Amino acid sequence: MDKFFEGSALWTIIRLVIISLIVGVVLATFNLDAFDLIQKLRELIRYFYSFGFEALRGAFEYFLVGAVIVFPIWIILRLVSVAGNKNDGGK
Repeated sequence: MDKFFEGSALWTIIRLVIISLIVGVVLATFNLDAFDLIQKLRELIRYFYSFGFEALRGAFEYFLVGAVIVFPIWIILRLVSVAGNKNDGGK
């Protein structure tokens, strides 16, 4: 048990209680409570989650816009290249 707590379990618990009290006083000074922090954390996770999918959706839209130009040009170049190879082989 001492290995888990990195020393005496009782001393570790006492230190955690003291640190928790100090942090609680500091947060209360800024008018924050545990429920506000949990709510803000949930909103932050939701924001990053939606932001990530919005970025993917935006990248896919850019891909589609570019593909409308790139793919037809590529097909035309390939057809011209294949036609050019057929003409060279006949000589």
